[in-house]
Order: sequence, then C-alpha cells, then structure tokens
Amino acid sequence: MQAETDTVSRRVDIATRSLSGTQMALGLALVAALGFTLLFVQDPMVHDSLHNFRHGAGITCH
Repeated sequence: MQAETDTVSRRVDIATRSLSGTQMALGLALVAALGFTLLFVQDPMVHDSLHNFRHGAGITCH
C-alpha cells in the first residue's frame, strides 16, 4: 500500500472542493491587500512598524 503524497496540486484540489467561491475571493482579496501594503508602503515609519510586526509574528525577513 502506497501513501498519497501531499502535493501543492492536491492541496489546491482540496481547497477547491471545500471552499465556496466567496471564501476564495475573500482570501485572494486579503492576500492582495497585504501584498500591496507590504510592497508599496515605503514611508520609513510605516515600513519600520511593518518590519517589527513581521518579526513579532515570527517571520524572518533577513
């Protein structure tokens, strides 16, 4: 008996079956908003606060 491999495409299939269209759209909108904020907000004070937040959340960025 061979165990199923946990692949990205398998996870996408599981998410597609278990999430509604609204949930997927909201998730995509959240990722887009966070990405925009992290990439384009470069005011030094805002950038430093986001940097400190990432470290506080346990995200290593350098």
